[in-house]
Amino acid sequence: MQQVPLPNTSLTGSKLILGCMGLGGGWAHDTVLTKEHEKQAREFLDAGLELGANFYDHANIYGRGRAEEVFGRILKEKPSLRDHLILQSKVGIRWGDDPPGAPHRFDYSRQHLLEATEQILKRLGTDHLEILLLHRPDPLWDPLEVAEAFALLKAQGKVRYFGVSNQNRFQMEYLQSFLPDPLVANQLQLSLLHSGFVEHGISFNQHAQHYPDGWEGTMEYCRMHKVVLQSWSPLDRGVLTEPVADQPAHVQATSALVHKLAKTYDTTPEAIQLAWLLKHPAGIQPVLGTSRPDRLRACAKALEVSLTRDDWYALFAAARGATMP
Repeated sequence: MQQVPLPNTSLTGSKLILGCMGLGGGWAHDTVLTKEHEKQAREFLDAGLELGANFYDHANIYGRGRAEEVFGRILKEKPSLRDHLILQSKVGIRWGDDPPGAPHRFDYSRQHLLEATEQILKRLGTDHLEILLLHRPDPLWDPLEVAEAFALLKAQGKVRYFGVSNQNRFQMEYLQSFLPDPLVANQLQLSLLHSGFVEHGISFNQHAQHYPDGWEGTMEYCRMHKVVLQSWSPLDRGVLTEPVADQPAHVQATSALVHKLAKTYDTTPEAIQLAWLLKHPAGIQPVLGTSRPDRLRACAKALEVSLTRDDWYALFAAARGATMP
C-alpha cells in the first residue's frame, strides 16, 4: 500500500487508514472480551499488514474501550510491530453512564484529557501515541486547559502530535492560536453522500438548497495549513456498496453508477467510492470502518484506480441529487 509523508510531522503513513471501531464486540456496556474477539482483531491486523497498512485509528469510546484493549492484546503478541505502526486515538466524548447518573457529554477539561489518554495507553499496551485527536467539540472548553494538557502529554513523551475531529475552520483557528505546534489532522465525515466539502465551493452565491452551513473556509484552511483531512465513514456505511431498495432515488442512482464504474474500471464498488475521495487534491486519507479482511482488500483496490474528471463529476452529480448550478 502506498505510504505518504504526513505534513507537519516526521511520520510516513499508509494512504488508507484502518479504523478499529469494529473491534471489541460493539457498544454494549456489559460485553466481555472473548477468544473470538481476539481472533477477529488478529485477522484484522494481519490483513492490514498484508496490505501494507501501518496507520490504525482508535477512539477511547470504541467498544467502550474494548477495541483498544483487544488491539493491545494482539499487539502484545507481536511487540516488534509497534515501532512500525502509527497509532492514533481520540478523546473528548464521555458516555452517559460515566460515572453512573452522568449525562452523555463532551469533555475537553485538562483532567479528562490527561486521564483518558493514560487509559488509552494502558489499553493499547504502549507508552505513546503518534497522534491524539479531540473527538467532538466541547462547548465548555477552555483552550488554555487543552494547551496545557497537550504540552504535558508531549513533554512526557506520551503523544507526539495532536489534531482534531469534527471541527470547522473557526474552531481550529481558535485552538491553534493557543498551541505552539501545528494541528496535524482533522477527521471529518467525507464521502459521496456527505460531500459538503465539495458542495460549499460550487453553491456559493447560488441561493442553493444544498449549501452546507459550517463548511465555509474549512477545506481551504486545512489545505493552507497542511492539516491532513481524514475521512470517517467514507463508504456511507455500505449503502452504495450493497444497495437497499428503500433508499432515496439519488442514493439508488449513485449506487447504480458506482457499480457500473466498478465494472468499467475492473475493480470493486468500495474502490470507486474511495477513489472519488482520493482524487481530490486536498490529499484526503479515508479511514476504513470495516474490520472484515475481505472488505479491506476490496477497499485497497482504490489505490489502483484513477477516475477521470468526467467520472468524478458524474458521481458527484448523482450523489447530490440535483443538476449542477
